Amino acid sequence: MTSQRAQAYGRVLATIEDMAATKLFAPEQQRIRDAADTLLFSESIDAPGAREALEDIEDLTRHLIDADRWIDERARGLADDVAACGPVAQYA
Repeated sequence: MTSQRAQAYGRVLATIEDMAATKLFAPEQQRIRDAADTLLFSESIDAPGAREALEDIEDLTRHLIDADRWIDERARGLADDVAACGPVAQYA
């Protein structure tokens, strides 16, 4: 784990905390945490669950935008922060 990945994880947790009361349901919060945790502890994008975690966050953020619960910019920022928790940047 790098300091950049740890900082991204901190941003994800801050977003969950900021948005939990009004913009995220408990199951959605858990999905975000699970994806961030999976990616944080993955050594490569091919680690078990890593790609699935990214896909789940993409699905969730798309749903939040389509349901008019989040603006695109905020949802994209969350997806980017979750992705930055993992080794994804090495392969982009």
